[in-house]
Amino acid sequence: MHSSVQPANQALALVHADGRSSPAPAAVRRAVRGGIFGNFVDQFDIFLPVIALTPAAGAVFGPNNLVSNAGLVFVATLLGRPLGAAIFGPIADRFGRTQMTKIALAGIALTTFLIALVPGYSVLGGGTLFIIVGLRFLGGVFLGGEYTSAVPLAMEWSVPRRRGLASGLIMWMSPWANATIAGIVLVLLSTFTPEMYSVWGWRVPFLLGAALAAAMLVYYRFVVLDSLTWTQAVKKANPLKEIFVGPQRRALLQVFVLMSGLWLMTDMAIPVVTGELQVASHLSAQSISFTMLCATVVSAVAMLTAGQLSTVMGRRTFFMCFGVLAAVVAPVTFLAIFHTNGLPIIVLLVVALQVVTVSGYGPVGAYLAERFPAAVRSSGYGVGYSLSIVLPALYPYYLPTLQAALGQQTAIAALLSLGGVLVFIGGFTGPETNKISYLT
Repeated sequence: MHSSVQPANQALALVHADGRSSPAPAAVRRAVRGGIFGNFVDQFDIFLPVIALTPAAGAVFGPNNLVSNAGLVFVATLLGRPLGAAIFGPIADRFGRTQMTKIALAGIALTTFLIALVPGYSVLGGGTLFIIVGLRFLGGVFLGGEYTSAVPLAMEWSVPRRRGLASGLIMWMSPWANATIAGIVLVLLSTFTPEMYSVWGWRVPFLLGAALAAAMLVYYRFVVLDSLTWTQAVKKANPLKEIFVGPQRRALLQVFVLMSGLWLMTDMAIPVVTGELQVASHLSAQSISFTMLCATVVSAVAMLTAGQLSTVMGRRTFFMCFGVLAAVVAPVTFLAIFHTNGLPIIVLLVVALQVVTVSGYGPVGAYLAERFPAAVRSSGYGVGYSLSIVLPALYPYYLPTLQAALGQQTAIAALLSLGGVLVFIGGFTGPETNKISYLT
């Protein structure tokens, strides 16, 4: 596999008069496009069960324990993603990122397609939930493998001065995927009766998700090649050992702290805020949906801007400044949401909250790729990105205890501030990386 990609990669390099080589523009564009649209597919699949299955939960999971059953589907994906990063990351480091991306996309397409075919509760009873949870776990494994391979590959091909912008373009696909699914489900619910949606309408977004993954598989099969960086790197026998107990263990810990802060703020600023608006505000369901849609659109643009800004001011400096901003402004903004009246003001405050929390993901693709050498880059990127999701996502288990001690909204504000502090610490304890030329 190594020898088969090397000649093609060499053909996609430009050799300058001084003997220095750099990637050809066509190769850069193809890999970056793959990272951008691959991340859209990844995020589309992640959000599918939460958005598409909720209106049909009774018909799919049965009439009892709807919340806990939906939670099982989410947890299955959550557990699968770090496992997928740990499995696919080392393979990508040793045998090629494009090959692992293709395998992961094939797995995403298959598991998502099979979910669309699962009979409802009226046919299988509790077996429907069991099958969907199993498929979501496998899908989570492949999802972990996809961004573990595709994003480092895109960063390795990227021109240094545009790496932050490329990272922002990749990362901003998350809110766009969320908004796309919400729009599709809204159209389906408006077109079909509730009974039609519960029987087969919810399957349409899953079929679309499978088709998107299959399309990206074809793209990587015929267009994207492994980078010069990976081709020329000295392969490690055990990349996981390198990042957990070897020379890269400090980098993994630092990335884990930084990403834990970002994930914690994301959980507080999106699902928790949405729930609090439903309980503690006078807004209708339509107004809440409109508010979150506005925040999603603006945060996507801010994420893109943040990626480029990190190139100008430095990734380390960006995360330190962003962490301080989030720690101070995010809790104040959150509390202000519930001490004001009028939809326009609430929309502006929710938008501001997401800008000072979620937009921090903009430089993440570039920073995590720069933080690890090529020999363990996929392993470090995938494990650092995925493992840090777990503790913040368990907030339903510890947030109520904090709320009992600090107050309903004060506890959320405190966790927002903690997230900002963790981002600052993560940035402060890491090196400056945006001065790195082509990744090695």
